[in-house]
Amino acid sequence: MIRKIKVLETIRQGKIGGGETHVLDLIANIDTSQFEPVVLSFTDGPMVERVKELGVEVHVIYTEKPYDIRVWGKVKQFMIDHEIDIVHAHGTRANSNVFWAAKKLGLPIVYTVHGWSFHQGQKPFIKMLRIKNESFLTKKADVTIAVSHSNQKDGIELFGMNNSKVVTNGINTNKYGPSNRLKDLREELGLPENKTIVGYLVRMTIQKDPLTLIRAIRKVKDQTEDIVFLLMGNGDLVDDAKALAKELDIEDMIVWSGFRQDIPDVLNTIDIYTLPSLWEGLPIGLLEAMSMAKPIVATGVDGTKEVISDGENGILIECGDYESLAKAFIELHQNPIKMAEFGKKSREIVCQRYAVDRMCREIEDIYFQQVQNYDYAIQPLN
Repeated sequence: MIRKIKVLETIRQGKIGGGETHVLDLIANIDTSQFEPVVLSFTDGPMVERVKELGVEVHVIYTEKPYDIRVWGKVKQFMIDHEIDIVHAHGTRANSNVFWAAKKLGLPIVYTVHGWSFHQGQKPFIKMLRIKNESFLTKKADVTIAVSHSNQKDGIELFGMNNSKVVTNGINTNKYGPSNRLKDLREELGLPENKTIVGYLVRMTIQKDPLTLIRAIRKVKDQTEDIVFLLMGNGDLVDDAKALAKELDIEDMIVWSGFRQDIPDVLNTIDIYTLPSLWEGLPIGLLEAMSMAKPIVATGVDGTKEVISDGENGILIECGDYESLAKAFIELHQNPIKMAEFGKKSREIVCQRYAVDRMCREIEDIYFQQVQNYDYAIQPLN
């Protein structure tokens, strides 16, 4: 009897961000009559606990370094012990630490790019090294999945990426639905009842550019104090953002919160979702907010501009343009009818094009295509 296809879903860390949420959605909705997922993370954290709650086997082999040859042997033995048939690496660091073992064992590798590791704001030498690294890793993969057409286009133009497919991220539109019985967290979070709430729910890193948002809030305060900003999440730049907020005297405009798992309730509480990133793949948090019928204010980068049409379901600005960012917040605050129209359109777009079932079925098709090329792949490894 042929057993289920064992898929190793591997991710660089146990913290929850876009790539980790993608993995959680994938293993929660995969066809378990055909596939048995096993998750390997390279650090511990809340994502690992969520995997356990889903009843899926999960392990941690600790490293925070890419190309950490000290763990490669452990990864190889892990694949043997768990009789893995196909490896799905999510992100650069994960792929850099699993490709050697997969190749030694003759296993197919699927590499999902959740946004390239190179981007516009990097120094030229660093960007060149990152491009060479991505070129190397995509060549090690049997197929590379890009989560946006923009990412695929960059890979093809910069290093002739072959054998790539676009599988856009998907959202559970039932879980993230405005008709659900969700909590309003204003009282719990200390948010005022009679003001517009702008939500910024991210890991605060250079990519998400929190300092531009802080400068935009200063501009907003110059015109109105009827907008309050919920900045929710952890990250390297939290302390810098708080220091800048204090320097600019806007602490009374901001409510800070660490990471929370009740994201549908949080999105239900806010009025506007903002994402002023410097680069993106296809942001899952953005799709979640759209599914909750929220108007969007974001930078027109990569996958973001594929789902947000300026003036139709949100407002797009240039990276780092805090004055336009502030102007967009005020424009929507002053026009609740436009906010509602943008939100309705956002929900329609997600339901039509970005449902999680569609994403999972497309990824499953890729798994089937790959194991067909490896005759032993669905037989137990010796």
